[in-house]
Amino acid sequence: MTDFMFLALSALAIAGGVAMLAYRNPMYSALGLLISILAVAGLFALLSATFLFMVQIIVYAGAIMTLILFILMFLNIGEKDLPEEPSKVKFIGFGALLMLPMNILIIKAVSNLPDADLSIVEEDSTFGGIKAVGMVLYNNWLVAFELVSILLLVALLGAVVLVKKKKTRGQA
Repeated sequence: MTDFMFLALSALAIAGGVAMLAYRNPMYSALGLLISILAVAGLFALLSATFLFMVQIIVYAGAIMTLILFILMFLNIGEKDLPEEPSKVKFIGFGALLMLPMNILIIKAVSNLPDADLSIVEEDSTFGGIKAVGMVLYNNWLVAFELVSILLLVALLGAVVLVKKKKTRGQA
């Protein structure tokens, strides 16, 4: 049953990523991203990483997706505002072909790894717990964490500035 759930959640994550690339409408693309985020949350739940599961649901599926959808609605992007992409499918296919050798290399490397215990993690384990994630995040990745926070803030401010310029240009 666990194998079936893993395959189903993995397929959903991949399908959400493909939908995010395939749809022209930004709202549908954002919903494809939401499907991928929820599928990854399901994979965390399958690993018994309850804290990571809840963070994935609350922070990414809740807050970040709300922010993305709010900005999309705030910018009011219509079909006329989107650039023409006549060869989008060609570029996606070229990117997939370009990544194929790396995927084959990764599959070969993983298949050569020694066998390991693939059973579900026990409940008393610290894997994916608050303390383990916090220690790694704030000891090893503090600078990267703060830089990502600043990057998100600058991106939000940039979107607001672009909307203000667009409205003042249209009013003149």
